[in-house]
Amino acid sequence: QVQLVEFGGGLVQAGGSLRLSCIASGSIFSVNVMRWYREAPGKQREMVAEMLSGAVPEYAESVKGRFTISSENVKNTWFLQMNGLKPEDTAVYYCNADVTRKNYLRSIYWGQGTQVSVSS
Repeated sequence: QVQLVEFGGGLVQAGGSLRLSCIASGSIFSVNVMRWYREAPGKQREMVAEMLSGAVPEYAESVKGRFTISSENVKNTWFLQMNGLKPEDTAVYYCNADVTRKNYLRSIYWGQGTQVSVSS
């Protein structure tokens, strides 16, 4: 099986920074796509960042210029650097990945979520 574990959330003041991490483990052949989502109270879950292996990342308009996705592919690990945080960034953040397992089956996996709270 494949597991995604994410961590790095917390409570920060507006203008502060956090870095989220996601580590994939298990029977992995390759991680093809790495993503970050967030879900705020009363709002739909939205994708905030996406990166295909070796490609230029894409971001939601609301976080462009403030958030950066990066990866350490050999370690099946990726990150979300969040700068200039705003109260409206408060949400549960989830990592997500398109993974090919060692048996060559390809599936989507989710992390458990980590809370990010930004105070004004």
